[in-house]
Amino acid sequence: MELCKATLHRKQQKGEAVSQITLDDDYNVPDYRPDIVKILKEKGELRFDEVKGENGAVWLKGSLIFKVLYRNDKEEGKISSLRGEIPFQEKLNLDGVMGNEALKVKGEIEDVTVGVINSRKLNVRAVVLLKVQAEEEVDEELTCGVKDAEQYEQDITQKEALRLLLSGRDTCRQKSEVVLPSSKPNVREILWRSLELRNVDGRLKDGNVAVTGEILLSVLYSEEEGERLQWFETTIPLEGAVECGITEADVICQVKARPTTMELEVKPDYDGEERIFVLELVLELDMSVWKEEQFELLSDIYSLQKQVTPVWEMGRVEHLLIKNSAKGRITEQMELTDGQEKILQICACEGNIVIEKKEMTTEGLQVEGVVNVELLYITTEDDMPVGNIREVYPFSQVVEVPGQEGEIRMDAEASLEQLSAAMLDQEHIEVKAVIRIDLLAFREEEIQNIKEIEEEPLDMEKLQEAPGLIGYIAREGDSLFRIARENHTTIRDIMEANGLKEEKLNAGDKLLIVKRIFS
Repeated sequence: MELCKATLHRKQQKGEAVSQITLDDDYNVPDYRPDIVKILKEKGELRFDEVKGENGAVWLKGSLIFKVLYRNDKEEGKISSLRGEIPFQEKLNLDGVMGNEALKVKGEIEDVTVGVINSRKLNVRAVVLLKVQAEEEVDEELTCGVKDAEQYEQDITQKEALRLLLSGRDTCRQKSEVVLPSSKPNVREILWRSLELRNVDGRLKDGNVAVTGEILLSVLYSEEEGERLQWFETTIPLEGAVECGITEADVICQVKARPTTMELEVKPDYDGEERIFVLELVLELDMSVWKEEQFELLSDIYSLQKQVTPVWEMGRVEHLLIKNSAKGRITEQMELTDGQEKILQICACEGNIVIEKKEMTTEGLQVEGVVNVELLYITTEDDMPVGNIREVYPFSQVVEVPGQEGEIRMDAEASLEQLSAAMLDQEHIEVKAVIRIDLLAFREEEIQNIKEIEEEPLDMEKLQEAPGLIGYIAREGDSLFRIARENHTTIRDIMEANGLKEEKLNAGDKLLIVKRIFS
């Protein structure tokens, strides 16, 4: 007997590992940068150069990229900046990892502090949370029938399940040029830049995964003449695409975009003046595409000519429970502490979200975390022209999840859709943020699958002893297939003998059943 198989491609999580590490190192100021008097602002970014899994462990190799804005020693009020990096290598134990899995790495900088040892040396300390997920793609083989169908009676049911069409990573590049408006002076040096992505969305279009959104660009720079500080900000459309070859309709698409490179430099215009900002952005796209498909599943089988015994195994399929997003708003006040310079003008408002807790409730998925907000501003003091203030604000948001019964797998991501800061006075700022939670939830279903079928000759003696004609009264939940199998006949024979036009039975229906025997 040859079985007909249907293959459902899916992915499953093998495990997750989390590790908190502390990076602590000294950094010598390069000779081409002036001495440090006071640090005004610091920022850290993580870069992963190598991710490798083998023998139950994942090796991470990368660097902490730190940037520092500081007051220099040349003249009172003069500002400079520098950039450096601290390499790291970390091992995370993860059972079952062999090296052929897809590894997803995420790093969160929980804290970064840059201290001045002396005018030519810094101490950089960062607390970093590393998370690694291991996923593998599997093929679930489900039996949908037998090829030699004439000799067998089959109970075929219609099922729905998700089929994974695409799971992979690719990079998307964008190069943009922004010309300074005529009201702004030429650029001497970029001192600080803020690049943030907003409203990033990925979808399938014409065989490509298309990514859209906005790039918020803010630049603090010194003038070409006089070294006065200037501030410029703008919004650049984010548009990118990578080929995936999928043209099917009614698919479920999930795209996660993470910037790996965001470089900004200035170049001259046609007149030779430094007035054009060139932005080079590289995004890593984590892409998944599913399609809800129907398939046939062989639920049971028997034969009137031989003894048939199905061998069962448990299979697993997935269904899309919900793809949803929820938005929440927070309004908070930021206040300068004693000793901080008063605000003359807000330059940039930067922020990021850290999810600390996810919990299912009767209303849905409750997501709790914090919004880290950092403000760069021009002060009223000539000797300290730039100031910085940061605050942390908690949030809680519920995303509705219907039909929570059974085993549910959820993937929730949080992002800042909007973030703004407005001066109330020189010491108080009103901060407004819109937090978006994107949720993709799957319901997992275990099904009984016929792995193989064992056959042997009929026990004719036992079959002859069974009555050839019986009357049967249907019970709640009865099916014609079960009744036919237990009484060695077929559904067609029962329907013809009783004048039935459909297979549906009601409790109390009376049936006449005739046993069939092949000589």
